[in-house]
Amino acid sequence: MMYYSFNKYLQEKFGQKVQRLSLDAGFNCPNLDGSLSRDGCIYCNNLGFGHYAKTNLSLKEQIKESMEFYNKKGIKKFIAYFQTFTNTYSDLKTLKERFSVIEDFKEIVGLFISTRPDCVDEEKLKLISSYMDRYLVWIEYGLQTTHNHLLKIINRNHTYEDFLKVLDITRKYKINVGVHIILGLPSSAYKDVIEDAERLSSLDIQGIKFHILHVLKDTKLEKLYNENKIKLLSKEEYVKLICDFLERIPPNFVILRLISSASKDYLIAPTWINNKLLVINKIEEEFKKRKTHQGYYCKK
Repeated sequence: MMYYSFNKYLQEKFGQKVQRLSLDAGFNCPNLDGSLSRDGCIYCNNLGFGHYAKTNLSLKEQIKESMEFYNKKGIKKFIAYFQTFTNTYSDLKTLKERFSVIEDFKEIVGLFISTRPDCVDEEKLKLISSYMDRYLVWIEYGLQTTHNHLLKIINRNHTYEDFLKVLDITRKYKINVGVHIILGLPSSAYKDVIEDAERLSSLDIQGIKFHILHVLKDTKLEKLYNENKIKLLSKEEYVKLICDFLERIPPNFVILRLISSASKDYLIAPTWINNKLLVINKIEEEFKKRKTHQGYYCKK
């Protein structure tokens, strides 16, 4: 096994194909509403990656429409993925109302919640953990990097220490933790990426979701790109870098995603990221060439 894919993990859990449904539950983000900033992260435009971002459809309508689409492909089990914006950024009553919508659908077997590490507290984690007797539950934290100087550059407005603090509380409730990491951040050196891998390998997390820095319309990153102030990774650079990363993390970490993609209506560069199958094949070819795999150099 070259890497522990999310599909393999789900197959082991449920014995069949399980599809994750990306949902917009109508939450906001403190990095957009003025609580921390009104500018957001320099790369962020939810319309570029959230299928239902800013939709007029209710949560139930989103779920029904998505399930009908995948039912035609023979898929019968689903994960509700609260993806768009910050999905713990509200009061407990609202969170419970929105998360509990999944209880109306017997086909849903999992609850995945994407959020920021500075928007979670113990009461919210208690609520989320209450679903664990009926669903596969994960929280995905948008960490992006373990380096505070890089977090500042991308206007993330939280720190690595914020993540470490909430990780301890999350794992106290035995909730699975996935970490989002972006490769190719502005001013990121190779050693920064390797340090990310080594730091994460020592933590009690269960999975990593990889993003590649890409430019979407109507973002600050678009302006920087047009002014030639940033350099994006080539396909070949990304393949080598992610293999270097995977070699240094434990083999039991679930790889929730190998590479991000984006809506062609919003993606400016690099356009090759939307040919995901080609990139995944290149990653597998690189591992074969190296004769290595996920965890090969991991010291844990």
